Amino acid sequence: MSNWVWVSGGAYRLGREISQAFARAGWSVAVHCHQSKAAAAEVAKQCRALGVSSCVVQADLGDAAATTVMCEELSRDLGTDLRCVVNNASLFLPDAAHDFDDAQALAQWQVNLMAPMRMGRWLAALHAGGGSGSASLVHLLDQKVFNLNPAYFSYTLSKLALHQAVALQAQALAPTLRVNAVAPGLLYLSGPQSPENFQAASRVNLLRQPIDPAQVAQSVLFLAQNPAISGASLQVDNGQHLVGMDRDVMNVPLETLRKYQP
Repeated sequence: MSNWVWVSGGAYRLGREISQAFARAGWSVAVHCHQSKAAAAEVAKQCRALGVSSCVVQADLGDAAATTVMCEELSRDLGTDLRCVVNNASLFLPDAAHDFDDAQALAQWQVNLMAPMRMGRWLAALHAGGGSGSASLVHLLDQKVFNLNPAYFSYTLSKLALHQAVALQAQALAPTLRVNAVAPGLLYLSGPQSPENFQAASRVNLLRQPIDPAQVAQSVLFLAQNPAISGASLQVDNGQHLVGMDRDVMNVPLETLRKYQP
């Protein structure tokens, strides 16, 4: 018997880190992707090189029907060996309260909120009748949930709702599932950032140093493996959530960011 984890958006960036962290801990890994099948296959190959089983699972999480088909295939292929679902994939698109596009907002909510809700419903049904806390969900939030500014309006709303879903799912799906979350800060160059801007912005936190994605991945693994934790959200961001900004950090002028250099 092997414990399996499914990691959405597992082909790149933090998803790849999480996939590898679980593999190093002896978990078999289902690497989810939407379009990046070749990159996901490379991550699965890297996981197998660590001595565990790994496969690629492709689906558009913004499509409810496609997500259902994926879950049916996982049920058939892995069954209750699938012990953890990590909802890492997200859409991160710029908009504002005064000019958001309905279709774009709904697309983000489908991936960032509805997909994790669906995965929780499915995983609870898969493990119905199993031991208490025998399986778990781990959601990836954002330090913005604890450090509000109005930038990326629809994305932020989706993550705020997902943060509240942690407690609600933990209550509703207990004792079958444990539900937790990790809220990282700025990890990678994103959107319109220049490399120079990213280097400065990555230090806008209490520790004034970049956040190590491997530490975020280890926090996800910790929540998956600790049977005493449910309903918790860990802020793994070097204290970034305690440094208030009136806009997203990657849109702050470089001269302002430089004051956070050590």
